[in-house]
Amino acid sequence: MDVRSLLLFSALLRVLLIIYGEWQDAHMEVRYTDVDYLVFSDAASLMASGKSPYQRSTYRYSPLLAFLLVPNSIIHPSWGKFLFSASDLLVGLFIHTILELRKVPENLCTCALMVWLFNPFTFSIGTRGNCEPIVCAMILWIIICLMNGKVLQAAFWYGLVVHFRIYPIIYSIPIILVLDPHCFQYGLKPALSSWVGQGNSTQSIPSTAVPDSCGIWIAWTSMFTRARIMFGLISGAVFFAFTGLFFYLYRWEFLHEALLYHLTRTDPRHNFSIYFYHIYLHYEHEFSVVERLISFLPQFLIQLVLIICFAQDLPFCFFAQTVAFVAFNKVITAQYFVWFFCLLPLILPWSNMKLKWTGLSCILLWMGAQTHWLMWGYLLEFKGKNVFLELWIASILFLAANTFVLIKIIRYHTFSPLFQRLEFSSSDNDLGEGKKSN
Repeated sequence: MDVRSLLLFSALLRVLLIIYGEWQDAHMEVRYTDVDYLVFSDAASLMASGKSPYQRSTYRYSPLLAFLLVPNSIIHPSWGKFLFSASDLLVGLFIHTILELRKVPENLCTCALMVWLFNPFTFSIGTRGNCEPIVCAMILWIIICLMNGKVLQAAFWYGLVVHFRIYPIIYSIPIILVLDPHCFQYGLKPALSSWVGQGNSTQSIPSTAVPDSCGIWIAWTSMFTRARIMFGLISGAVFFAFTGLFFYLYRWEFLHEALLYHLTRTDPRHNFSIYFYHIYLHYEHEFSVVERLISFLPQFLIQLVLIICFAQDLPFCFFAQTVAFVAFNKVITAQYFVWFFCLLPLILPWSNMKLKWTGLSCILLWMGAQTHWLMWGYLLEFKGKNVFLELWIASILFLAANTFVLIKIIRYHTFSPLFQRLEFSSSDNDLGEGKKSN
């Protein structure tokens, strides 16, 4: 099947699932629609009537999301599901575009695309009414903008996506590092490293060693290129512009619910995170700011190591960062898995892992650890069994499974920088240092 046929078939599947979801919600005790979608819809209804979306308890997102779902109250309650599913298909189109730009053979592009379009985790997320496909689409579009040398456009969308969903802030340092003056030069589109076959690295990691104090000064000043400065200024301006606008409209209620809440969130309800049991046992005691932030330390250290090792291989760096960020987060729900599933197809052509048997064992291990956790979660939530300790042990095993799978993926990955380094003379460097841009 060609790409158009795959997208049409995927669109039909998603439409049928949305229709089925409406029937299940009306006739069965267990609803198909995600409970978050009801929150989104209520917030959108409040916004449509001129009120604050934060009058709806547990709405902890940007007002932009409520604005996008205003047609739920005007056209049809399923408008948002169609919007999220369309974003889901757009992610598939962007995956194919990125792989095509990197000269990946069409058969591998198709296989990688199917990993996204026909993954039960992904096509159920949008049709159940979760907004994550919009975030995934924006992240992939940022990668496409960078690949086409459109740094300013990438900066705009990056500022917007961080405002919309705070977690993409983890990608800021890799993006800044990849805007290397040897890759992004004024008036030139960056040269991409093409796919050269599995098991072959397209380019080695360049040495950054400098012999003396003069070299250190040159390395330090070369960090502040026009592309990097413009990306930082524009993305920051966009983020603060939207944040400032909604702070003006909704005051501290917006700032706390949409941003600050996610930095110090402590959720006593059971979830995949290893931290949930400690939070559950001590929830009645007020956590200090230090205690709330201390859980970020393992995340920070792991992110730092991954950035140092893989920043130039940008899609893989994003993927590894996201898996590690989710695995060590204070709160983990199934929708978070979509954050790295949208990046998985971008790294498959550079993986030497065979589906039989290593790949299959990783899939079964990850799904088995999750199913094991869900079994205890079912006994707790639906049967009322006191299995908190068993559920916490299942969370530890799930973390171990995520860590094992990530290590396996890293070991079998072929390092391939996204951009080729272009060499230019020292005289050109002296004259054009201030003119490097997108």
